[in-house]
Amino acid sequence: MALAFRNLTITPDAPVSQWPTEAVQTALERGDLADWHRLVTEMQASPWGKTARQVEEVLSHSRPYGVAAAMELVLSRARQRAEAAERATVAAEIRAAVKDSGLSQAEFASRIGTSASRLSTYAAGKVTPSATLMLRIRRVAGRNGHDEW
Repeated sequence: MALAFRNLTITPDAPVSQWPTEAVQTALERGDLADWHRLVTEMQASPWGKTARQVEEVLSHSRPYGVAAAMELVLSRARQRAEAAERATVAAEIRAAVKDSGLSQAEFASRIGTSASRLSTYAAGKVTPSATLMLRIRRVAGRNGHDEW
């Protein structure tokens, strides 16, 4: 049986990103694998986006058997993957900044106010620097190491 929305002006054929929360709830409670797959695809594309937040909201008060735990797992894994990708992007930017500056890692670290070992953890993606430290990193890299103190 095809998914149907009652008392909504949107149809199940519309993009999931346009569904109101009531439609997401209907899909979770009365949908099938195809409907759930559409929700999963949207959550994986945007783990903190509108649909992900709607799924979280629905699951906070409705626990469709078998679907609730699966959707929570999908969302958790999507967010973990996104965070790992973001950390990798920041680490790559830091490595490029040090390289482009022409400074040694120790000198670069000194100019941004940290230790070489701490800078190494940022460049490896093990630790994510604060926003203010990222601004310092960009500033020092942008001046190609000619930052006068």
